[in-house]
Amino acid sequence: MFKKILVPTDASEHSRRALRTAIQLAESFQAEVELLHVSYTPQAYWGYTISYGITVTQEQLDENGELALEATLMGMDRAQVVINKRIESGHPVSVILERIKTESIDLVVMGSHGYGPISGSVLGSVSQRVLQRASCPVLIIK
Repeated sequence: MFKKILVPTDASEHSRRALRTAIQLAESFQAEVELLHVSYTPQAYWGYTISYGITVTQEQLDENGELALEATLMGMDRAQVVINKRIESGHPVSVILERIKTESIDLVVMGSHGYGPISGSVLGSVSQRVLQRASCPVLIIK
């Protein structure tokens, strides 16, 4: 039924719970898991204007992405599941929806809340938007 399961992560506890669930499902269906971290581009942080002297390179964002993937995987029992790690750049909703389309994702498992760069007023908005727009089933984990 499910052959490819996508798990977007921001290294929050909600994302870790989503990965645990995805691993259990992958074991049941002999599916593979793609663990995805989306690094915001510098433009996504501050727009296309000058950022008051704050400079964050794409390499720094990608390094943070690697740390997020490793933090999400820490302590997970994943011996019987293939987990492919991936870092993309851009806006999380757009990247997740594109991965669903181009990689024939059968299921997305994601946390109900995240802690991206603009937490607070948009807390959980990525999972909400993916749920509304995805072409495959989306399982939201509390």
